[in-house]
Amino acid sequence: VQLQASGGGLVQAGDSLRLSCAASEGTFSRSGNMAWFRQSSGKEREFVAGIRWMSYSTYYDDSVKGRFTVSRDNAKNTVFLQMNILKPEDTAVYYCATNPRGILSTLRVATSYNSWGQGTKVTVSS
Repeated sequence: VQLQASGGGLVQAGDSLRLSCAASEGTFSRSGNMAWFRQSSGKEREFVAGIRWMSYSTYYDDSVKGRFTVSRDNAKNTVFLQMNILKPEDTAVYYCATNPRGILSTLRVATSYNSWGQGTKVTVSS
């Protein structure tokens, strides 16, 4: 499946953004894992939020818990990341990824994903 991430932009601290991840070719498999990662300059790609497709269980990094919400719209074949109360440290390129064979223990592991979107840049000014 080909993924396309969008919705990034330049905002001020405290603002909100909603990122979208659409399957441009094929559809999201209704199994395994789907996640959002981010990578800021000079840092490794880090887990932000994820969904287990079958259970619809959601998981978050502690740094975004309570501010970010991951959700999906099966009819639109799209996954969303609602980001509220944005902080300058949220500045990064955000990537969506999916692995239909992913298991819970690998949800937060970037190397376990085999399909990635191209990334969308989020810049939060103070």
